[in-house]
Amino acid sequence: MSHSKSKIWVHAVFSTKDRQPIIQLAIQSTVHNELQTQLVDIGCFVDCIGGVADHVHLLLLLNPKKSIADVLKQIKGGSSHAFNQVKLTATHFAWQTGYGAFSVSESHVPRVRVYIQRQQEHHRKQTFLDEYTRFMDHYGLPNDDVG
Repeated sequence: MSHSKSKIWVHAVFSTKDRQPIIQLAIQSTVHNELQTQLVDIGCFVDCIGGVADHVHLLLLLNPKKSIADVLKQIKGGSSHAFNQVKLTATHFAWQTGYGAFSVSESHVPRVRVYIQRQQEHHRKQTFLDEYTRFMDHYGLPNDDVG
């Protein structure tokens, strides 16, 4: 029996510390580009990144040699360090502790991609906390508040 390389799609979401709305439109592409660079550097393919002022969504292929915990710890730490080095925001940049990470079947990748790409429009109607609660309910997980 031949074994193909494991291919795990992950939809990850995490917020800024205390859900502060510090990822303003003027710096959004800088934040997303840095996260993408960090992910590529550790061997994860990035399909798309989206989000609003207080959180980001990522759709990525997990490097089979890494755990999702290690990947997210590294990109959150590395990106916030990079942002603070160049004083990207007026205040200290920090991500909230923790994250949500959901595996995505290959057949659902296009739907998740569209969802992530439409974050601006989506959050005119729904807060991050409402969205998080909906995710937890959808995946049948206990809904401990993320912050």
